[in-house]
Amino acid sequence: VAKGAKLAAEQFVHATNMTDRLSALSALTLIGGPARETALEQFYAQFAGDGLVLDKWFALQAMIPEPTTIQRVIKLMQHADFSMKNPNRLRSLIGTFTNMNLLSFHAPDGSGYALLKDVVLEVDPLNPQIAARLLSSLRSWRSFEPRRRALIERCLKEVLEKEKISADLKDIATRA
Repeated sequence: VAKGAKLAAEQFVHATNMTDRLSALSALTLIGGPARETALEQFYAQFAGDGLVLDKWFALQAMIPEPTTIQRVIKLMQHADFSMKNPNRLRSLIGTFTNMNLLSFHAPDGSGYALLKDVVLEVDPLNPQIAARLLSSLRSWRSFEPRRRALIERCLKEVLEKEKISADLKDIATRA
């Protein structure tokens, strides 16, 4: 691991283009440690004005396979460059978290499901299609073991119990 972190950090520092720098950052996010946090800060500083590249920056952090990633996602939702009104940013952060980070999203305490429920209920009045798409990450909930299945079912019921939800969101929650 130490050798891999060293190589990735060197690639990050010496990269001559965004693609190489992003690849190195991707490796660093999986390895962890102080080099990851430094590289994330430097990458953001370099590409802060490029929305498409920032989407990748948000997504990489949502994929970090660590139990504390949910706290990172919540913190990133408060970031100046994050907005619930930006569909690409929502998909980059929340969509990536729910669909590509099985460890954190399916945390045994159900915190990933609770976060998703809160996000879709907040986004639904702004963009029902995005809210429904995000919630669809729970569509295979019946295939989970009983404990997680119960947590997801409760989450879906809480969405359906909300007074005013869009037809799109209601459809996904009901079909799930």
